[in-house]
Amino acid sequence: MSNTHKGTRRLETQSYKGVRDFYPEDQAIQEYIFGIWRTVAESFGYVAYSGSILEPAELYRAKTGDEIVNEQTYTFTDRGGREVTLRPEMTPTVARMVAARKRELPFPLRWFSIPNLFRYENPQRGRLREHWQLNVDLFGAKTIDAEVEVIALAVEILRKFGLTDEKFSIRINSRTVMNAILIDWLRLSEENSRAVSKLIDRKEKMPRSEFDEKLSALLGEHNQVLLTLLNSKNLEEFSSHLPTNDALTSGMSEIKDLLAKLEGLGITNAIFDQTLMRGFDYYTGIVFEIFDTNPNNRRSLFGGGRYDELLNIFGSEPVPAVGFGMGDVTMRDVLETYNLLPAYTPPTDLYICHTSQNVLPFIHDLAATLRGQNIRVAIDLSERKVGDQIKTADKHKIPCVVCVGEEEVSGKKFTVKCLADRSETTVSESEIHTVIKKVRHEKDRL
Repeated sequence: MSNTHKGTRRLETQSYKGVRDFYPEDQAIQEYIFGIWRTVAESFGYVAYSGSILEPAELYRAKTGDEIVNEQTYTFTDRGGREVTLRPEMTPTVARMVAARKRELPFPLRWFSIPNLFRYENPQRGRLREHWQLNVDLFGAKTIDAEVEVIALAVEILRKFGLTDEKFSIRINSRTVMNAILIDWLRLSEENSRAVSKLIDRKEKMPRSEFDEKLSALLGEHNQVLLTLLNSKNLEEFSSHLPTNDALTSGMSEIKDLLAKLEGLGITNAIFDQTLMRGFDYYTGIVFEIFDTNPNNRRSLFGGGRYDELLNIFGSEPVPAVGFGMGDVTMRDVLETYNLLPAYTPPTDLYICHTSQNVLPFIHDLAATLRGQNIRVAIDLSERKVGDQIKTADKHKIPCVVCVGEEEVSGKKFTVKCLADRSETTVSESEIHTVIKKVRHEKDRL
């Protein structure tokens, strides 16, 4: 690497591996995604909250284990000797916040946030080391109607982005059912049950022979029983192989009720998937994931579920909770897949050029007046020719230009040029904002 003339090493311009720089065009897309998230969440009565990007590492060790914290998080010791983690997810944070003020909060709580999250892993399509994520959580509702609401909210977001129902499917399972099968029926230890759950979660990512071999090593004589369940083609066939058991009966009833209520809301692309486990150990009931159905992007987009016992780690009484997390990386990928990303349009409405530095005091006053009328104005501060100033506005995709010289200042007449079609309108100073707002309105309609 070459050195500067001072002998210091020249710094790289490339960003850290697995993170992104957001130039204006990218930031506009990010704000568009955030805007849809916020608008839909608020339309369902959810309110925004936030939390620190730093958490004690023990918060994640308590529920996800040492392996996750040591290998998949940014964890370090601060100057006070405390072990700290850059948050890899938001659910433990919101659970901590709710536990801290449980007696003061008016349940049910409908909360959402759009946090920045970090995971140390191999960057790949749909998965980076840093991302933003919409988190939606409903605390204090015990019935299946909580799952119905949260899933309906997620579906409404996808529809607002322009995704029609055939472009995604909602896969649903129950950890209540799967735990009853593995622990109550097959009598697996908690450790073996967790290992089997994680193996099932990876089933579609490995050859069938490898999966069968690993499952047999964990289950022994019970291997065929579980394979029969996992290979069932639908909910009815799956149910027919189950024994009579209170937990299983209750869990299966919840799944059927959820599917029926979603269908009643016009959500007909939800299906039962017994191989869906979700990776986090804190889920206690219904779990769900939304999948893209496009063959070029056939993957999980996001998911969530019920986690009624997460507050226990803070010494708090259990609080019923359902939520999901929707990442910006996979959301952008799916919008690109279906050509649903909005075209970039800058926020600036008007670019004011000048023929002489002498008129800049007048231009600054004019711009202040227009900004007071809700017009977003940029002023060219260079000493270049007017033609070059207009080219700058065009490159920035600013829709309108006004050029000001001594003649405009004295005559109080100004020509507003629309760069899209090169049309011109000459008006008085007090009428400039009317022309600009008309152009803005027509642009917003496109």
